[in-house]
Amino acid sequence: MLSTASRIAARPAIARNGAQVRNMATLKEVQLRLKSVQNIEKITGSMKMIASTKVNKAQRAMENARAFGNASSSLYVSAETQPVEDGKTLFVASSSDRGLCGGIHSSVSKATRRAIAKQPEAPVVVLGDKSKAQLSRAVRKNLTLSFNQIGKGVPTFDEACSIVDVIQESGIEYDNVDIVYNKFLSPISYEADVLRTFSQDAFKASPNFAVYEIEDDVLANLEQFTFANAVHHALVEGHAAEMCAKRAAMENATKNAGEMISKLTMFYNRGRQAVITNELIDIITGASAL
Repeated sequence: MLSTASRIAARPAIARNGAQVRNMATLKEVQLRLKSVQNIEKITGSMKMIASTKVNKAQRAMENARAFGNASSSLYVSAETQPVEDGKTLFVASSSDRGLCGGIHSSVSKATRRAIAKQPEAPVVVLGDKSKAQLSRAVRKNLTLSFNQIGKGVPTFDEACSIVDVIQESGIEYDNVDIVYNKFLSPISYEADVLRTFSQDAFKASPNFAVYEIEDDVLANLEQFTFANAVHHALVEGHAAEMCAKRAAMENATKNAGEMISKLTMFYNRGRQAVITNELIDIITGASAL
């Protein structure tokens, strides 16, 4: 949007008779564009500050979620749990409802599409409207459930439990669950990754399952807890990556707006100076003629 305004302001206008004339882009128009870009710079600067304040909070929540998520994953690692051969896999795409954060939602959608290409009949649950809109164009027949109102704040464990309850009550059959999310690498980088959790049957088939001596009623609760833990881990880590991406996007937008303001200011000053010079020439010429 900003680059378009710059091109419009910089290119010469075409007179009605077809001849090119110097575009005074009417100084009024340039002044209005300059004011518009200045307003955009204020907005993006404010959004950058807001995202910056949310980043620290999101990173603290991410560290706590990682501790519980890694504990759940270590359970399956210790039991040497493996995906059931020819088992059903449920894919959960974890994103949010918010935009203005670069291609962070696209990375989840692309990774989910690559995974579904290997299992075309696998059901998909989408967390967040952004990935839902992207996946519905490519794998609409696989979409089973979707959740919104995600990403307004730091996701909580209660929200993850509610999501898991709805999934299990929907009757979706699965042996393995692959949660596709954005893994936080640093404040300026992230990558799509997969968190895997398993059903009761898959866990029972683990080589080291007998070591735990878990009763069946406890096993059902354990499955729900590890599933909710993994969803919470994915949501919180994705939220932290999203806040950092949003801060970077707003920082770049503010920088671009500042560059645009400099160009438009220079263009406006040159045009204004040309108008003043022409008026002085007319005055001097008129005085000389007298």
